[in-house]
Amino acid sequence: MTERQRGASIDDLLSFEEERPAQPGRRESGPLRTVVNVLGIAAAATVVLVAGLRVVGLRVSLLILVAAVLTLLVVRRIVAALAPPRTRTGVPSPGGEEDGMYNWTARDALRTAINGWEWPLDWSKTNPERFTEVILPRLAELADERLRLKHGVTREADPTRARALLGDRLWTFLETPPRRTPSPRDLAVIVAELEKI
Repeated sequence: MTERQRGASIDDLLSFEEERPAQPGRRESGPLRTVVNVLGIAAAATVVLVAGLRVVGLRVSLLILVAAVLTLLVVRRIVAALAPPRTRTGVPSPGGEEDGMYNWTARDALRTAINGWEWPLDWSKTNPERFTEVILPRLAELADERLRLKHGVTREADPTRARALLGDRLWTFLETPPRRTPSPRDLAVIVAELEKI
């Protein structure tokens, strides 16, 4: 990490930069163009295979050859789609290192996890029943999982020890549904206590 990166604020790290312009000379290929390319390559490969097989004296059904060539081309496309992203130099990135450019089209697990909490929290802001039905069970599952992983107990299996580990405030919060939706500050305190387990 460079000295500049260490001194960067969270706003600097999360700031948006404009996307790089498309490389000149590269056109986007539509589905029709892709199909035409695949069929053209398949036809050429089939002609070469038929000629090669006839030279050595073998006869194979044309349908089987076309199916085999098309299968190979489809498998090749799938493998290319699943390959690791290439760096700016065109070679795959070694050892899982990335080139530092964010891929906006990729599914982001962090964003999915944040949305999994953000949307229900937003919905429950004015509805304590929704908080009790949706958020509180998730927090209880997190508490049980942390207790299980760190101490080998759950609230159900050993309530006395679990209460001692959680503390009275967190235990009461998880066991007694709140009458109103907790404020973000209260939730931050609860999450901090969960992290201490």
